[in-house]
Amino acid sequence: MNWIYEPWPWYVSGPMIAFIMFLLLMVGKNFGMSANLRTICTICGAGNKTAFFKFDWKSQKWNLVVILGAIIGGFIGSHFLTADMAVSINPDTIKDLNLLGFTSAGKTYLPTELFETESLLNLKTIVVLAIGGLLVGFGARYAGGCTSGHAISGLSDLQLPSLIAVIGFFIGGMVMIHILFPLIF
Repeated sequence: MNWIYEPWPWYVSGPMIAFIMFLLLMVGKNFGMSANLRTICTICGAGNKTAFFKFDWKSQKWNLVVILGAIIGGFIGSHFLTADMAVSINPDTIKDLNLLGFTSAGKTYLPTELFETESLLNLKTIVVLAIGGLLVGFGARYAGGCTSGHAISGLSDLQLPSLIAVIGFFIGGMVMIHILFPLIF
């Protein structure tokens, strides 16, 4: 039964992703989580405040199935397919994160220093999470989609704007982790 806890090999998971992308392309749909969040915000009434959320969400209700699948898949993966809740990361990265004050690095899935309930009482943590959330939301809106939408759906559809966006995401991630992250923490 040990095999069940191993990551799926690329030759299984890759074709599965490609098959889903093929199905979405055939029915004229694009994959992306930010579109799902837009649908939820519209259902909750955000269209009363902002024009961006004024659209026929019922035409996008298939997005709700994607969210439901992500939730169910995450639950199954974390409760039935994971032996250890720690993320396998490079030991050098663990040392670097420990030096920055993240003692949970390599031991838990999420850094407890940011996501424990007690952390929400720390003003610095709240400010970092709020600014990060705003930047991610702004970036997804400005780029016309999120990282998953551009990297999976856009690139599989050979869209040049998605390639440019993905290159920008990687450059931004490198700048964040190598320059800004050490300055913040």
